[in-house]
Parts: sequence; structure tokens; C-alpha cells
Amino acid sequence: MIRELVAEGFLRDETRPLASGASIHLLWHKGYRYYKRAAKKLVDLVNEYADPAVSAVVGLQGEMMVLEGFARCQFLLKGRNTNEYGGKKWGRSKRDLDFIFERDSLSYGVEVKNTLGYMDEEEFREKIEICHFLGIQAVFAARMLPRTWIYELSEKECGFALILKHQLYPWGLRHLARRVSRELKLPVDSPTALQEGTMKRFMDWHQGKL
Repeated sequence: MIRELVAEGFLRDETRPLASGASIHLLWHKGYRYYKRAAKKLVDLVNEYADPAVSAVVGLQGEMMVLEGFARCQFLLKGRNTNEYGGKKWGRSKRDLDFIFERDSLSYGVEVKNTLGYMDEEEFREKIEICHFLGIQAVFAARMLPRTWIYELSEKECGFALILKHQLYPWGLRHLARRVSRELKLPVDSPTALQEGTMKRFMDWHQGKL
């Protein structure tokens, strides 16, 4: 449909390079006179939020907020960036889990993905295997996961998908988060903590396993 509109001249298009080495494909109505100014503004914003330094800070923010959320619910941190637990060590690859938490004699391997896109499926499945090997239950804290993965995780793996709904920015980047949300219509936010309802969903699931 879009290709047809471009071919008919109703829409115009242009591909511009990004600082990351990738490119972005732009579309605009043929009657829009100031597209060059708007295109530059959009590309500049994409380059800003896609900057590796910003991505690193945002990734760490997700981990810190999940860590605080579990601590608030009185879970005991038993490991961070680890593939060892209970005398077992995963040796099939160098991958590990962001956190291992314990409470009420139950143990969870928690992987945090504070990204806009889905995590890699191979990584998703290997993190589940690591949890199986260590004898703990898999928990994925992510903005979103495919519905089929959520179903598989809950119904087949006895794990939990802690869906955050937004990519979480640090408070210091709240102005950037607002611009990305407003101008690019992307699901980002900069809260100071995980919402109470987010951890309540996990706690209700946890309590149901006791």
C-alpha cells in the first residue's frame, strides 16, 4: 500500500543514514513543504536516543529499577550477573542471569531487557535453559515480549513475564524521554520506581506458588 502511494506520487520518501551506521526511511505527504527541516529534527532525535552511551545508561536503569522493586518486596539478592547457584555452574556458554533472588524458599533467575524491541529469541531460550540447569524459575522483566513467549513461559516453563510496558529512562533523561514519547510516539517513560501494580502482579504470582 505504501509503495503504491509512493509510486503514484501521493507520498514521497527518502532514506537517511544514522550515526549508528544504520539508516532510517522517511515518508511525507507530497504537499508538505518543510519536510527537510522536520526530517533533520527527527533524525537528530533518533541519533540522540540511539546513542550507545544513552542505550547503556537506559539498560542499567532498567536493572536498577528491577533490583529496587524486588528489594522493596523483601526478596534476597543471591547473585548478580551470574550463572552459578546452589553449587551448580552453567558451562555451555558465557551467558548469565542479571539477578538471582530468593524469598519463602523459592528462587528466581531474573533477566532484565529495558529495550524497545524484543530480546533475541535464542537468548530468551538459553536463559530459560540456564534457569532449568540451576534449579530456579525464570522471570523476564521486559517492556514487552511476544504473546507466544509469554504463554510458553507461564504455561510450559512455570516462569513469569514481568511486563513493564515502557522503556524506562533515568530521571536525569526525562526530557529526552518526553521528546521521544511525544515526537516519535514510542513507549518510553522516566518514573522514579516501578509502578506498584507491576510488582503486585509478580507478588500475587509468587504468593500463589507457596
